[in-house]
Amino acid sequence: MQKPDQPVLRDIVLIGGGHSHVGVLKRFAMKPVPGVRLTLICRDTHTPYSGMLPGYVAGHYSYDDVHIDLSRLAEFAGARFYRAEARGIDRNSKRVICKDRPDVPYDILSINIGSSPRVNEVEGAAEHSVPVKPITGFNNRWLALLSRIETHEGPLTIAVVGAGAGGVELTLAMQYRLKNEFEQRGKDSGQLHFHLFDTAEEILPTHNPKVREVFRKTLSERGIKLHLGSPVEKVAEGLLRTAAGENLHTDEVLWVTRAGGPAWLEETGLALDEGLFLRVRDTLQVENDDNIFAAGDIANVINHPREKAGVFAVRQGPPLADNLKRMALGKAPKDFHPQKKWLALISTGDKYAVASRGEMHFDGAMVWRWKDWIDRRFMENFTDLPPMDEGAALPDTAAAQNPEDASQAISAVAMRCGGCGAKVGSTVLSRALGELRPIERDDIIIGLHAPDDAAVLRVPPGKAVVHTVDFFRAFIDDPYIFGRVAANHSLGDVFAMGAEAQSATAVATVPYGIESKVEDVVYQMMSGAVDVLNEAGCALVGGHTGEGRELALGFAVNGLINPDEVMSKGGLQAGDALILTKPIGTGTLFAAHARLAAKGRWIDSALASMLQSNKSAADCLRRFGCKACTDVTGFGLLGHLVEMTRPSGVDAELDLSSIPVLPGAEETAAAGILSSLQPANVRLRRGIRDQENWVKHPRYPLIFDPQTAGGLLASVAADKAEDCVRELKALGYPHTAIIGRVTAQDENGPIEPVSLKE
Repeated sequence: MQKPDQPVLRDIVLIGGGHSHVGVLKRFAMKPVPGVRLTLICRDTHTPYSGMLPGYVAGHYSYDDVHIDLSRLAEFAGARFYRAEARGIDRNSKRVICKDRPDVPYDILSINIGSSPRVNEVEGAAEHSVPVKPITGFNNRWLALLSRIETHEGPLTIAVVGAGAGGVELTLAMQYRLKNEFEQRGKDSGQLHFHLFDTAEEILPTHNPKVREVFRKTLSERGIKLHLGSPVEKVAEGLLRTAAGENLHTDEVLWVTRAGGPAWLEETGLALDEGLFLRVRDTLQVENDDNIFAAGDIANVINHPREKAGVFAVRQGPPLADNLKRMALGKAPKDFHPQKKWLALISTGDKYAVASRGEMHFDGAMVWRWKDWIDRRFMENFTDLPPMDEGAALPDTAAAQNPEDASQAISAVAMRCGGCGAKVGSTVLSRALGELRPIERDDIIIGLHAPDDAAVLRVPPGKAVVHTVDFFRAFIDDPYIFGRVAANHSLGDVFAMGAEAQSATAVATVPYGIESKVEDVVYQMMSGAVDVLNEAGCALVGGHTGEGRELALGFAVNGLINPDEVMSKGGLQAGDALILTKPIGTGTLFAAHARLAAKGRWIDSALASMLQSNKSAADCLRRFGCKACTDVTGFGLLGHLVEMTRPSGVDAELDLSSIPVLPGAEETAAAGILSSLQPANVRLRRGIRDQENWVKHPRYPLIFDPQTAGGLLASVAADKAEDCVRELKALGYPHTAIIGRVTAQDENGPIEPVSLKE
């Protein structure tokens, strides 16, 4: 994350990660505007480049070849990335309404969400067809179809509705790929049947006759049957019917026609055309709201109507970025006039393409190579990003007494990792809790429902009190998600002890800034935290904030426990199996994220793990007789295991190959990208027997990796371990694994408590 000292003065919010908005992010990254903060709201972390989608379907490109990593690009641009779905706009309060998170305030708003086929206009199409957009949904169905081929027997009939450039290109790409897949498996490709439907009398109606002639010939040669001049009027399970009475039995129906904007735009009061596209002026501002811009497919430029094509969205990126900057600085936006003619490069699936511009056309394999070169060059703008500046200069370590002291000195001023890799000293506490709705408990005598100097709690008879505290700075730019992770992490110690969470008091620091911006950050962060606390039955009873350079949050948590049912670190018994409920790797992944070296989907997986509560896992472990448990956090897996062996008077054996690891963690660790807390944790290597034999193992660095909101490390009797793992997986901990065993301490053997195996 970029951390400018300049306070935030204006918020530009981008809804959607389309071609125009990725251009805006790149342009702001190259030349940021002091005091202007960008926030990107998008449902998907990886946004597809539509120009390369047919090549991906045909098998010429990988997933990463054709997708822009929005998480990485936003990090590079210093923008906040909220992985969320916009559901509305409150123009009076200037807020974006999102699904499953607090509203997001804006000063200037831009919308680039593309369009989707209007399947609701045809009976049964919404239930029994696959719209090509959103592309994420189409891709999931496409991958499922490729998997089905392994076991499919007999004919396979696919219907595509929409014979414009998108429908024709997609049909040819699928036919080429599936024919190859059939033949590679020894299946008869003659069993493949493709049908292309359209209301129009011609394919590619916006292109010249010579282009249409090339594609008619190609479709015919590939055995793809055309059904033109009659609209599809009904789609049912395995059946498609046209208005002319034609019926076709199908295995898949894809919808690539009649695109429109999302229904929620109708509730905004913004100017729309009949297709629910936003009517925008030459400045790309919405016709009836100067503070809202739109670009790409969702925009209908009133004075310059054009067909929906990616080339226009790409071309609108630079003028959109410039006008957003001008608006933020109080200047008038400038007009943008799109070209009257444009070049379309349409592929036929087999590394052959047709160039179309006005009345001009030419085709051939050379055209495909040209298209491939253009597309790859475009993608390089958003994938080949320069490395992030790590900020502070490294100190002179000439006076260090040993290499370890030098390493610690460098770590102290280098870019610090977030989460447990970046714990900071306790500043103080919270503001703006009035809008939150924490749960109330009968055993909270004085809390936020009746604020006072301190909270007063009741301890029920027969219960003991568990106290814990945790505090760390933000490691992601989304304060709502950070608040959820921070609360989940702070509750981990209570659950690991086998306790019920009773109350929490917040302590936070927030960056300097103007009051409205600071208050929203606090509200977003504490909303996330309260959501998690409420789910855990834990009442937020107080808090306070202080100002600082970086966002940070922690909680002092109280829990209640039966003193006879405590799961402590000292309860390991020889012969027990060691169970880990979540994968490890958050430290290295977020260190890589800060250096633009982590894929967005790796970060998504890490966050999903960090957001999962340990409560149900702890309850399950207790049912299976667990007596020793801890949550894996800042000291890493090895550090917490050593903490358990010492008071238990036992040794332990870890199976490196059985340890669950987050996607991407082995890759980033192998690249030498490690948490800033890693050097301190590595000092515990002295607890490993024959550790020099394991230093080159790919999993070795990960046992020192500091975790944030990590899983539970517990011991269960060996004869119950498999059943316990099965129940934990059924409860929603799919990566749970037996990772080793507890062994008796050999007083005459090695002094190191942990041995490794694979």
